[in-house]
Amino acid sequence: MNIIINGSLMVPIYEQIVDQIKALIRSGELQENDNLPSVRALSKELKISALTVKKAYDALESEGFTVTVHGKGTYVAATNKELLLEEQKKELETDLELAILKGRRYGISDEDIRNLFELILEG
Repeated sequence: MNIIINGSLMVPIYEQIVDQIKALIRSGELQENDNLPSVRALSKELKISALTVKKAYDALESEGFTVTVHGKGTYVAATNKELLLEEQKKELETDLELAILKGRRYGISDEDIRNLFELILEG
């Protein structure tokens, strides 16, 4: 599993881990019942605190992406397609909102923005 931490981002390290593991699950690179590295192993690999990795794993579990079995490890949970789809829609909605705000900042009318979206969709 290849996780890259960027200390210069304003995003907390545990959130970077969460986001990257979710992306690996969404892409299918991590499958149901795949074992994640232990907290200790991942913290050593990334050269970060074990508490940071634990916080990331706890967040993933609370969101239903992983299951932790005491003494055995953390595993990718049974894929909840609806949960994954909602996550992706939420991410896309945020990206679209940012694009619309950027267009408005540039002085582009809402009608022109709509036309651009339609052109892109027609691809």
